[in-house]
Amino acid sequence: MNSDSDLQIAGDLLEVPHLLQPAREHPATVAEFAGLARALAADRAQWAPLVQYDATSRWYHRLRTGPGYEVWLLSWVPGQSSGSHDHGRSSGVLTVLAGELTERSGSGSRTLAPGAQRVFAPGYVHEVVNDAIEPAVSLHIYYPGLTEMPMHSARCAPAAQDVVPA
Repeated sequence: MNSDSDLQIAGDLLEVPHLLQPAREHPATVAEFAGLARALAADRAQWAPLVQYDATSRWYHRLRTGPGYEVWLLSWVPGQSSGSHDHGRSSGVLTVLAGELTERSGSGSRTLAPGAQRVFAPGYVHEVVNDAIEPAVSLHIYYPGLTEMPMHSARCAPAAQDVVPA
C-alpha cells in the first residue's frame, strides 16, 4: 500500500497557477449574472443617486453594458406596470432594490421585496407592477442585451412590440 496521498503526488494545486481558471471579468453563467445583480444592489452609492421618478411612465437608465449583456435601472411609482410581456431572445435577472413590486405570470402572483430576485429564460411571459403605495426601484440584467419586448394580451398572445426594459 502506497502511503503517498494524491496531494503529495500531484502537489498543491494552488501552487500551480496554470491549472487554475482565471477570474472572469464579465459574468457568463446564470449564477454569475445573479451574483452581479446582488453586488450592484449592495452598492447603493453607485445606483441611488441616478434614480429618478416619472409620474407619467416608468423611468429607466442603462447602468452598464458588457460583452453581450446590459444592466438597467428602473423606477416605478405606485400603479405603474410593465404590461404583460416577454423579453424576446434574452434571458434575465430582475432584482428589487427598494420598495415592493408584484410579478404576475402564468404560475400566479408574487410580491417581491428588496433583495428578491427572479431569473427568467427567453419566452417567459410576465407582468411587473408597483401595487404598493411607495415608489420602487429595480435592477434588470439581460443576456443577450434586450432588443425586443413583445407585449402580450391577458391570454398571453403576442401583441405589439416595445423595447422598454422590464
